[in-house]
Amino acid sequence: MKNNYDFMKKNAFLCICILALSCTHTKNTEITAPQQLPVDEYNTYYTCNRKPLQPQPLIKLPAGSIQAGGWLRKQLELQKDGLNGHLGEISAWLQKEDNAWLTNGGKWGWEEAPYWLRGYVSLAYSLGDGGMIREAHFWIEHILKSQREDGNFGPVQLNDGKQDFWPNMIVLWIIQSYYEYTNDRRAIDFMSRYCDYLLTVADEDFLYSYWENSRGGDNLWSVAWLYNRTREEKLLKLAEKIHRNTADWTKSTQLPNWHNVNIAQCFREPATYYLFSKDSAMLAASYNVQSLIRRAFGQVPGGMFGADENARIGFFDPRQGTETCGFVEQMASDEIMLLITGDPYWAENCEDVAFNSYPASMMPDYKALRYITSPNHVVSDTKNHHPGIDNRGPFLAMNPFSSRCCQHNHGFGWPYYAEHLILATPDNGLAAVLYSACEATVKVGNSGNGSATVKTGGVDVSVHEETNYPFEEKIRFTFDMPENATFPFYLRIPSWCGNASVSINGKKTGVKPSGKPYVRIYREWHPGDRVELDVPMDYRIRQWQVNKNSVSVDYGPLTLSLKIKENYTKTDSRETAIRDSKWQEKADASQWPSYEISPGSPWNYALAVDNPITLERKPWTADHNPFTLENTPLEFKAKGRLVAGWTIDEYGLCGVLPCENAKKSDRLDDITLVPMGAARLRITAFPRTEK
Repeated sequence: MKNNYDFMKKNAFLCICILALSCTHTKNTEITAPQQLPVDEYNTYYTCNRKPLQPQPLIKLPAGSIQAGGWLRKQLELQKDGLNGHLGEISAWLQKEDNAWLTNGGKWGWEEAPYWLRGYVSLAYSLGDGGMIREAHFWIEHILKSQREDGNFGPVQLNDGKQDFWPNMIVLWIIQSYYEYTNDRRAIDFMSRYCDYLLTVADEDFLYSYWENSRGGDNLWSVAWLYNRTREEKLLKLAEKIHRNTADWTKSTQLPNWHNVNIAQCFREPATYYLFSKDSAMLAASYNVQSLIRRAFGQVPGGMFGADENARIGFFDPRQGTETCGFVEQMASDEIMLLITGDPYWAENCEDVAFNSYPASMMPDYKALRYITSPNHVVSDTKNHHPGIDNRGPFLAMNPFSSRCCQHNHGFGWPYYAEHLILATPDNGLAAVLYSACEATVKVGNSGNGSATVKTGGVDVSVHEETNYPFEEKIRFTFDMPENATFPFYLRIPSWCGNASVSINGKKTGVKPSGKPYVRIYREWHPGDRVELDVPMDYRIRQWQVNKNSVSVDYGPLTLSLKIKENYTKTDSRETAIRDSKWQEKADASQWPSYEISPGSPWNYALAVDNPITLERKPWTADHNPFTLENTPLEFKAKGRLVAGWTIDEYGLCGVLPCENAKKSDRLDDITLVPMGAARLRITAFPRTEK
């Protein structure tokens, strides 16, 4: 039985060399299974890390290069028609009158508008939606025009008389996406002048307050992005300054704080600084934080950890949850760590969060979300469950007016995921590392094998990926280009797959990629060439020793939850909103209701682990949204026994897991399991029982 978090022991990605473990040749084709991706070349067509920065093995394509298809496009469309696409009609922080991001001296400022715009602009580019793009650019134009003579910009929030730089960090990410999409040189000049300003700020006044001090890594990532486009040496000094003044995420057994979003977002700061320092200890530190929080509070399924808002000793049962902000920040961190290292562990963790934890944090129509979502989550109401969760207030209800950080920040999860489906590689090739239906246009280079690259101006290749992964096992790629082109194509092989296979134009190759992280196909490609990756899925049982030897069931990248009947009760969002919520006077609450969800069937089951689990496939849903109980194409039949003593506890929450010897029913019941991401109420870490 494999523990997903043993990656520190087996991480081969801290070494330098590439080891080809298997190789097969067909005519004009060479297929290898490299242990690492190449880093000793510079992509001719896409901006990658420039000296003296540490080379990177994967390169993100410019925003707008990838159009999602299938179920992922459906999530983006739901987001457009839901809360993220219409938040400007609801949130007080997004009203244009007296908005500090639009008018000097305006009332409504800080992080909310940048949070929303980061997801909104990437969603607009991903969908190619003209109306959304115009709205996004309206805000961006005002931000660009807000820059003052000293290079500073936007509203100035003060803490003890010192500027809070945190909101500006989010804005820099927005400007990066804007530049990638438009090539508007003003964006580079804007960022460069702002970095000049940051260099003038005294250390004692820089990254002074809690949030900005924790999250300096976001600023550091923007400095790396800008350096690769300007090569200005001053940015190397700024990188050192940012790292010097950011909270220390490098300690072996301590964290600067235990806030769930900070951990998910900030653990990557040392790895980002590794790009500048080339000190492998920095890279190892980010791996350590990822491992540390999961050893202590992450003995739960879903890719995350139980911190509610702040991780606390004694609160690590799977009924503890994560903020919706934490899910999307972890996904972004995984994507950045993937670009920095090429380590497929980060792709798998990103999938774990994206498929299993993130979807259930929102209503199926994306018009409301909840602050906290847990692996074992059987109550979603408006009550105060403190101290069972580390928040006072109605933090479990689905509410569009509430949870102002997550309300504005949730929107960049799926658009950023879509932007990382197809990546460029240093050897002028391309890689598919995260999988979903999409179409991408990538410029590749006719190249020799190894490091001898022939610069010919490149060929634009259209890659069409067809799949319902993770709800099916086959992933199909079709290449279209105006002429033949020679380049490498990399495919990630999931670690959970024991018998993956690769076919080219309908013919299976002889390569045996299972147990290897990647397959590399180097060939002269012709218009219409097809590649199919088959990743057969099977069941795996994970045991969580820290949490009373509870178990969870995986099927490929999906984790399975008990199917619980979900009863929805509509409430007035204004009456159930968290205390610091603010909404516009014109917001129509009747069009944006809140929901409580209660269980309509027993949930307190122990899983009979020795009984077989069988899969029942259903037709693919016509609306392409598999993350609901009604539409999921996969249901699994299993056996379980009721645990009568496992009930709602004194805090009104799902009780902590019962002891292993807790009395269980003599009757063995048929139970149904469904993908975790489709279950807004769920038991995912089960007590175990025998046949």
